Amino acid sequence: MPDAHGEELADLRESVLRSCRDYGHDYYVRSSDAGDNARELWHALGRIGALGVGIPEEHGGGGAGIEALAVVAEAVAEAGSPIMLLALSPAVCATVLGRFGSDEQRAEWLPGLADGSKVLGFAITEPDAGSNTHNIRTRARREGDAWVLSGQKYYVSHVDNADALLVVARAEDAELKAFLVPADAPGITTSPIEVEIVSPERQYSVFFDDVRVPADAVVGPDAGLAVLYAGLNPERIVSAALLNGIARYAIDIAADYARKRTVWNVPIGAHQAISHPLAKAETALAGARLLTAAAAQAFDRGEPGGIQAAMAKLSASEAASMALDSAMQTLGGNGMSREYGLATLSGLVRLFRIAPVSTEMLLNHIAHKRLALPRSY
Repeated sequence: MPDAHGEELADLRESVLRSCRDYGHDYYVRSSDAGDNARELWHALGRIGALGVGIPEEHGGGGAGIEALAVVAEAVAEAGSPIMLLALSPAVCATVLGRFGSDEQRAEWLPGLADGSKVLGFAITEPDAGSNTHNIRTRARREGDAWVLSGQKYYVSHVDNADALLVVARAEDAELKAFLVPADAPGITTSPIEVEIVSPERQYSVFFDDVRVPADAVVGPDAGLAVLYAGLNPERIVSAALLNGIARYAIDIAADYARKRTVWNVPIGAHQAISHPLAKAETALAGARLLTAAAAQAFDRGEPGGIQAAMAKLSASEAASMALDSAMQTLGGNGMSREYGLATLSGLVRLFRIAPVSTEMLLNHIAHKRLALPRSY
């Protein structure tokens, strides 16, 4: 009997791939050189409803959940344009607003996030906090009918492209809260961080100097840390999907090259030194895709899912690293050529082993939660 849900996801994937035909890796590199945040691709995805697949229907989305958004992210990356914003605006921010936003916040933001007309950035990382969010120092103090934010955030994406930032700050009662802060609010200054990756998405340090926002800028004022944690698993799942798409993209380029490139009268793909690394990468990718799908399905069922999300992100980052390295080795010198579109992804794949959460912290989480080993943090 046909699986209707599976067919819907397959149709979604094909629709995204069709929309990305004009926005492949050449476009990704041009957009990086131009520094335009790949806006054309973003709006194209918005027009077909791909950005809003995980947003509830009553707010302009497709209501299909994080599994569908992961399909979108994988397809976009498979086409050669792995846009990290997919793991932020429609994954982290839309999920947080959908679960904890007020009626007014959801009405203001979710329809725009669904159609791509609005973008939200996520500002949580700080220079001195690292992976320990309990060390966040950005402060929010209450002054009458307003909150006043002071502090610094680090490695914030899309500050130049976002309508607002979802900022995590510590209130006077020491509780962490999330605030919707207009990106152009008085008191915000930014400084670009030069990162050695080819990407149309840039990173910034953001400074908050007594930035005032209204009292209703708080998302889930009584929810505490639940607001923060609500977006972490979607971020990891969609990041894993992006990595799976990169792996698929790299393996396909390498396999095609290995079938056609002939040296000493035989295609190089006939040699085990070429075929075996690609076969291992293909196997690693298959496992990572299964873990990613399982993590997304668990999240959509309302299960905690932290272990699955950690395993998915870990396995996907390793699969993408293996796939890209094997692909570049297959092409030899051409693997380093911008023309073939592999080396241009090296920095991004390496970055994903650090962000949005490092391999080491994922392993810590899995060891503690699944194996009941003592915590080291």
